[in-house]
Amino acid sequence: MDDQIEALRAKKAAALSEGGQERARKQHERGKLTARERLAKLVDPGTFVEQYMLAGEKKDVESGMYGDGVVTGFAKINGRRVCVYSQDATVHSGSVGAIHREKLCELINTAVRVRLPLIGLHDSSGGRMEAPGTSERTAFGTPSMFGAHTRASGLIPQITAILGPCAGNAVYGPALTDFIFVVDGASYMFITGPRVVREVMSTEVTMEELGSARVHSEVSGVADFRVSSEEECFQQIRRLLTFLPSNSMEPPPVVDTGDDPNRMDDDLNHIVPAEPRRAFDMHQVITRLADRGDFMEVKAGFAKNMIVGFARLNGRTVGFVANQPMVYAGALTVDSSDKEARFIRFCDAFNIPIVFLVDNPGYMPGIEQEHAGIIRHGAKVLYAINEATVPKITVLIRKCYGGGGPGMNTYRDIGGADRLFAWPSYESSVAGAEGQVEILYRREIAEAKNPDEYRAQKVKEFREKYSSPLRAAASGRLDDIIEPAETRSKLTSHLEMLTNKTDMALPKKHGNMPM
Repeated sequence: MDDQIEALRAKKAAALSEGGQERARKQHERGKLTARERLAKLVDPGTFVEQYMLAGEKKDVESGMYGDGVVTGFAKINGRRVCVYSQDATVHSGSVGAIHREKLCELINTAVRVRLPLIGLHDSSGGRMEAPGTSERTAFGTPSMFGAHTRASGLIPQITAILGPCAGNAVYGPALTDFIFVVDGASYMFITGPRVVREVMSTEVTMEELGSARVHSEVSGVADFRVSSEEECFQQIRRLLTFLPSNSMEPPPVVDTGDDPNRMDDDLNHIVPAEPRRAFDMHQVITRLADRGDFMEVKAGFAKNMIVGFARLNGRTVGFVANQPMVYAGALTVDSSDKEARFIRFCDAFNIPIVFLVDNPGYMPGIEQEHAGIIRHGAKVLYAINEATVPKITVLIRKCYGGGGPGMNTYRDIGGADRLFAWPSYESSVAGAEGQVEILYRREIAEAKNPDEYRAQKVKEFREKYSSPLRAAASGRLDDIIEPAETRSKLTSHLEMLTNKTDMALPKKHGNMPM
């Protein structure tokens, strides 16, 4: 038995060495950690339990190389159980072979069965290229990572970190997960790399231009969080998990932040400029409302006219969906619609109430947006809002014109807002007062002795008579007109009252969301 134990220890030591010291050294020279080093940085110390350590293709096992390019298992993060895997770039460049795929699918399926969050650390060259006839598996009965991720979607949170160049097969899986982290100078994602682009399209392009962290966090919108280092990536994954439940059957965790739920903030009374056309930063509103000012923004670099992210109110997780007047005056666009709809659907799947903060002039006009499909993309938002059954509270802060209303959950009958509050600065109309006055009083303005003075007077009258929140409150459309300073108190008390809200879904397989 002693000899057998020694032999076993030797094999496990070989597995722990991954691709060997030389390959580990090259990984470090690139500024990157190895697979197990990454796991050690991510999870609570001493909690990682590895599975299938000695698995591998026959030829690899015979040569003393194990794992098939991925380390899988379970651990704890902040004391909470998670399932986690880390692709090993020192073994077959982290490429996905038969055993690699089966290990990942088994882990994802396990995470679903035990209802635990799934975290994947990706560093892979994609599907493994093998000579015909050399694979030990056939397509019959081969498990699908894409199928596993799809089955897990909406049941458990799925988080992916891209920690190296990932192409083709290696990026489809992450794209099916809920959140993607990318690291400057290390993360690259593309369906076809620069070499293929050059050969097929005769176009020279660098990895940085094609699929860098910046590209996917600011241009494509594929990435949700962009960080500067692997260390920061792991810290932010740990932070994100504090806002999320372990599965769709549980409420999000409650954290004692020590922040008074009835705290007043007089600065909010002065945050909206008196001049309607002047912008202000909606981040300042969100951080003043959130417990301890803690707000974790999602897709911060993409479609900046829309702000989405997680915060806490009285220790409970909420999702904020807010227009950003600093960008396009907060107008809704194709990209902001995708960003908003996806975030709403995630919050609804995982029992996270949503707070809408509204200041927008409607949908962005113009041929570019129309040709890009603003009708189709905007419909995604309407679908997501109407489908969501979690508590939804809307605060109308300033302008809200035309289609910007239903696109930001400002109606009870179009979206099912549970509560509608307005600040005194709120202005509602089909379009801006200036625009409507120009249309309705065009002849009178032209014939006036002083057209500018007449126009200004009509705009003032129009705002007071038709756009005032008092008119909406009188009709019963609003729950209340509130002072900005008391917004936090209103939100916390009403969210507490709505905690056990239930909506019955109609019996059907699923709807047909505009895509």
